[in-house]
Amino acid sequence: MTESSDPQSPGPAQSSAMTEESLSEQERVGQETPPVLPDLPNVPGTHFSAQQMDELRESGLIGHPSPELSEEHLSVGRFVARGLRGLLETIAPAIILALVTNLFLAQATRVYGQSMEPNLHSDQRLVVEKLSYSQWLRLRSPQRGDVVVVRVEGSSDLLIKRVVGLPGDQVEIRDDQLLVNHEPLTEPYVTQPTYGSYGPVDVPPLHLFVMGDNRNFSNDSRTFGPVPMKDVVGRAWLSYWPPDQWGLVQ
Repeated sequence: MTESSDPQSPGPAQSSAMTEESLSEQERVGQETPPVLPDLPNVPGTHFSAQQMDELRESGLIGHPSPELSEEHLSVGRFVARGLRGLLETIAPAIILALVTNLFLAQATRVYGQSMEPNLHSDQRLVVEKLSYSQWLRLRSPQRGDVVVVRVEGSSDLLIKRVVGLPGDQVEIRDDQLLVNHEPLTEPYVTQPTYGSYGPVDVPPLHLFVMGDNRNFSNDSRTFGPVPMKDVVGRAWLSYWPPDQWGLVQ
């Protein structure tokens, strides 16, 4: 009894066709298979060696660096650095010079109010020089008639007044007249009498007695007392604004 042939079993021709189809499919799969990665350590933060980086570039997983782009970035960075350096070289000396000038040599200030009328007016700008009364240089001592800028406790503004009493002087107002050491003080800068009565008051050492030229509208040593020399900012030297009032402060 012979065995019947299986109608589903492939014949020789069919087997050959299937073999070729399988080989073609394997070849296509082989072409699409990505390249084998180099043996790299899988540790976060690991730095690859130069050889490993070359292998990654050859495999196409990373691109090659662009020398032109890197050079362009470097050029921009150098340009910015040169600009910042030039800016610092220009601004830093100017800031230092301004600070030194303001602290030790001179500063600008503004007249507030009418206490120094008719010689100085509100909003007039002045240069205050600090060398004359400097405790280190001692170029000159304050004199009666000097216009000075002082700090007064309790006031945030600098006050501009005229020196009328020196250390050791006795200051008094009597019969509408200012007396210093019992003698009337000659004051060509005052245009009206000094009304009222005051004192007598002795000026302590290292203090000044100051008053406004507009005696009847002035907050001065009659109110806050003699001013310590340490609170004298400097001597009003030059008026620079407005232009029609340009000149030395008298």
